[in-house]
Amino acid sequence: MSTAPGRPKAGAIDADASALVLVDYQARLMPAIHDAAAVAAHAVLLARAARLLGIPVLGTEQNPAGLGPTVAPLRAECDSVLAKTHFDACADGLLAALDAAKPGCGEIVIAGCEAHVCMMQTALGLLRAGKRVWVVANASGSRRAGDPAAAMARLAWAGAGIVTHEMVLFEWLDDCRHPRFREVLALVKSAG
Repeated sequence: MSTAPGRPKAGAIDADASALVLVDYQARLMPAIHDAAAVAAHAVLLARAARLLGIPVLGTEQNPAGLGPTVAPLRAECDSVLAKTHFDACADGLLAALDAAKPGCGEIVIAGCEAHVCMMQTALGLLRAGKRVWVVANASGSRRAGDPAAAMARLAWAGAGIVTHEMVLFEWLDDCRHPRFREVLALVKSAG
């Protein structure tokens, strides 16, 4: 059985090779997202843990003049935010931004809104660029409740790994002796 290009190999997400991309958690969009509070909370937790672990956090904003800026709790955690007009952020410079943030970065953890539009198209663009892509299902949302599941199925078929925020955090840590373990665990516990 052949493996799709870009399909994650067996094993954990490698923190040393990772960047986090947070797609379009924007002020005018989030109120329409199904279960938006949980989706945003998982994204904030991912971003805070990434920063503790020295993993770059990049945000994107789809047509910010129309949809507004990234919501404040996430904007504060982003190292940079890329404004875009294409649904696939790779078409508007995401690959160059990733290379600037972490040269040679091969693994991208991604989450966002809407899951079946901009997040999915950006993840597909990253796969086409040869990146290993890990999609955080419970930190991704859409206006309609069923659309994220369809996006996850499509992305898994295309070769992305589908994960949850806690899967990512504990794979980034790898070991309870990690110097930042207690701080990341405190973030997890504070989220309930």
